[in-house]
Amino acid sequence: MSTVQDIEAAVEQLAPEQRAQFRAWFEAFDAHEWDLQIEQDLGTGQLDWLAEEALGDLAAGLCTDR
Repeated sequence: MSTVQDIEAAVEQLAPEQRAQFRAWFEAFDAHEWDLQIEQDLGTGQLDWLAEEALGDLAAGLCTDR
Protein backbone atom coordinates (compact mmCIF):
# COMPACT_ATOMS: atom_id res chain seq x y z
CA MET A 1 0.00 0.00 0.00
CA SER A 2 1.21 3.48 -0.83
CA THR A 3 1.97 6.03 1.82
CA VAL A 4 0.48 9.49 1.79
CA GLN A 5 3.84 10.79 0.60
CA ASP A 6 3.78 8.32 -2.32
CA ILE A 7 0.30 9.45 -3.28
CA GLU A 8 1.27 13.11 -3.02
CA ALA A 9 4.30 12.51 -5.24
CA ALA A 10 2.15 10.67 -7.79
CA VAL A 11 -0.41 13.49 -7.87
CA GLU A 12 2.36 16.02 -8.41
CA GLN A 13 3.37 14.08 -11.52
CA LEU A 14 -0.09 14.26 -13.10
CA ALA A 15 -0.76 16.53 -16.04
CA PRO A 16 -3.16 19.41 -15.29
CA GLU A 17 -6.13 17.68 -16.94
CA GLN A 18 -5.37 14.49 -15.00
CA ARG A 19 -5.23 16.48 -11.75
CA ALA A 20 -8.62 17.96 -12.61
CA GLN A 21 -9.99 14.45 -13.13
CA PHE A 22 -8.44 13.34 -9.84
CA ARG A 23 -9.93 16.35 -8.00
CA ALA A 24 -13.38 15.55 -9.39
CA TRP A 25 -13.03 11.91 -8.39
CA PHE A 26 -11.76 12.77 -4.90
CA GLU A 27 -14.52 15.33 -4.35
CA ALA A 28 -17.16 12.70 -5.20
CA PHE A 29 -15.38 10.11 -3.05
CA ASP A 30 -15.15 12.49 -0.10
CA ALA A 31 -18.80 13.55 -0.43
CA HIS A 32 -19.88 9.91 -0.44
CA GLU A 33 -17.82 9.21 2.70
CA TRP A 34 -19.40 12.27 4.36
CA ASP A 35 -22.90 11.07 3.43
CA LEU A 36 -22.17 7.63 4.91
CA GLN A 37 -20.93 9.20 8.14
CA ILE A 38 -24.01 11.42 8.43
CA GLU A 39 -26.29 8.43 7.84
CA GLN A 40 -24.43 6.45 10.50
CA ASP A 41 -24.60 9.35 12.97
CA LEU A 42 -28.31 9.80 12.31
CA GLY A 43 -28.92 6.09 12.80
CA THR A 44 -27.14 6.05 16.14
CA GLY A 45 -28.87 9.19 17.41
CA GLN A 46 -25.69 11.25 17.59
CA LEU A 47 -27.39 14.17 15.86
CA ASP A 48 -30.64 14.10 17.85
CA TRP A 49 -29.44 17.01 19.96
CA LEU A 50 -29.40 19.22 16.86
CA ALA A 51 -33.05 18.49 16.11
CA GLU A 52 -34.00 19.01 19.75
CA GLU A 53 -32.16 22.33 19.82
CA ALA A 54 -33.85 23.49 16.60
CA LEU A 55 -37.29 22.48 17.87
CA GLY A 56 -36.61 24.30 21.13
CA ASP A 57 -35.61 27.43 19.23
CA LEU A 58 -38.75 27.17 17.12
CA ALA A 59 -40.96 26.79 20.21
CA ALA A 60 -39.22 29.78 21.81
CA GLY A 61 -39.94 31.92 18.75
CA LEU A 62 -36.26 32.27 17.87
CA CYS A 63 -36.67 31.15 14.26
CA THR A 64 -37.47 33.36 11.29
CA ASP A 65 -38.41 32.61 7.70
CA ARG A 66 -35.42 34.55 6.37
